[in-house]
Amino acid sequence: MQQQPRPSLPLNSASIIESAKRVIEIEIEGLSALARRLDTSFPKALKIILGVDGRVVLLGVGKSGIIAKKIAATLASTGTASFFVHPAEAFHGDLGMIRPSDVALMISNSGETEELVRLLPFLKEQQNPSIALVGSLTSTLARHADVALDASVPREACTNNLAPTSSTTAALVMGDAIAVVLSTLRNFQPEDFARFHPGGNLGRRLLTRVSDVMRKENLPICNMSDSFREIIHCINRGRLGLAIVMEDDNLRGVITDGDIRRAFDCFPSPMEMKSHQIMTPNPKVILESERFLEAETRMLASKINSLIVIDDTGKLTGVLQIYDLTL
Repeated sequence: MQQQPRPSLPLNSASIIESAKRVIEIEIEGLSALARRLDTSFPKALKIILGVDGRVVLLGVGKSGIIAKKIAATLASTGTASFFVHPAEAFHGDLGMIRPSDVALMISNSGETEELVRLLPFLKEQQNPSIALVGSLTSTLARHADVALDASVPREACTNNLAPTSSTTAALVMGDAIAVVLSTLRNFQPEDFARFHPGGNLGRRLLTRVSDVMRKENLPICNMSDSFREIIHCINRGRLGLAIVMEDDNLRGVITDGDIRRAFDCFPSPMEMKSHQIMTPNPKVILESERFLEAETRMLASKINSLIVIDDTGKLTGVLQIYDLTL
């Protein structure tokens, strides 16, 4: 006999929003309780990780496995070598991936996940330190691990209090706390983060040097005594919205569109003026060896769109513009 579909509840925007708010509030309450329960077991877990020469092996099944994969990725990208092993696959050859120098971080809300419990004898025999991230401190995993972290929640956000929701969020946040505190203890810097994220926006900004992206061909250079007309031709020819004023291979100033406008506002006969009268002396410069992010920071702080690029001897080598920062 074919089962009849259950009647759907009426769609009401207000009730939908309230239901969503309840889910979020329940999960927030779970995280607040998680923070309040933090105790000495947390630093003990971190000391274990910092004390091993190997990697952190994340283990979990089902939704906990998905969380374990994310935590492994976060740890790896913040300076703690780690990877995920599926407990079921471990018994079919993947146990060889776990070295004696590794530490196991096992995630299970019940703390009784069979595939994880079956791993305990192997970890004990190989003398792998173990950390259990569980929802019950009286569970088998918690009792047999070297350290147990309490990630329990008052209830799931699911209406029926069944689907892993608050519990997986708590496990994820505990994993983030482990990763971030470890990175702090390791003095993990933005440059280190960029090394592991060379394809990301921050990675490109931190790893790229000014010399890699600056404009260095056909620079718009004019002399101190150039006329107004020559200045305009120079700016138009360079297509950078500026002219670089030089004297005997030394940088003296820069003339931008703004300098041209100010000349018309402030002087009775701007067309008769020379470069040295219009230019902004001592323009903002940056070394070609500086990082891209530093150049961006300086431009935004000074509210300018161009930097004159020089080498270690002070010689002009190029121009960097804010538009070049879109890598």
